[in-house]
Amino acid sequence: MKKGKKYVEASSKVEKNKLYTKEEAIRLAKETSTASFDASVELAMRLNLDTKKADQQLRGAIVLPNGTGKTKKVLVIAKGEAAKAAKEAGADYVGDVDMLDKIEKENWFDFDTMIATPDMMPALGKIGKILGPKGLMPNPKTGTVTMDTKKAVEEVKKGRVEYRTDSYGNVHVLIGKVSFDEDKLVENLNAFVSLIVKSKPSVVKGKYVLNISVASTMGPGIKIDTNSFDN
Repeated sequence: MKKGKKYVEASSKVEKNKLYTKEEAIRLAKETSTASFDASVELAMRLNLDTKKADQQLRGAIVLPNGTGKTKKVLVIAKGEAAKAAKEAGADYVGDVDMLDKIEKENWFDFDTMIATPDMMPALGKIGKILGPKGLMPNPKTGTVTMDTKKAVEEVKKGRVEYRTDSYGNVHVLIGKVSFDEDKLVENLNAFVSLIVKSKPSVVKGKYVLNISVASTMGPGIKIDTNSFDN
């Protein structure tokens, strides 16, 4: 695949094998964004994990200090008080079995995150085959299966990101937009990296964080010196 002129030009600003400080990397991610829209800034971390072992799989969520700049549509599956609280907290859609039927029959997916109360999980399990592959199945580890629907909705709206390791031990998340101030992006980056460092499984020996890089949506990857974090 031939890379576009803009991409080639942007890439020339990044030295191939250089490890940048996090501040330099964020500055470069902003400078090398070639998109005509306000691109996202993505963070990738490669971790020394054997994800075939259950105790070395990381999964969770974090509310970034400065949000992601992306507004997410939230669907809450709940009844009674929990449904009422979700509506008041600003959920885009609230319902119970009616919403699950809509997903199943109409292939309706006009939402980014689904939150459910524990009592609704058996009903959700019936359409797990549809939700699972799309990564939409609520999970207690990411705070999306909860009775506290108010808190869950507020957190998603504030800029909560979910993460999980892939089969190679990589974690990818959005840490904001190219239009964010550098210090806000650095703050989001620090918050996420320190969470991953704190979540290190005790069984991991040797170096844990193998590499860290940032990139704008269509821009080149920029490697960060892992020593530029106080971990």
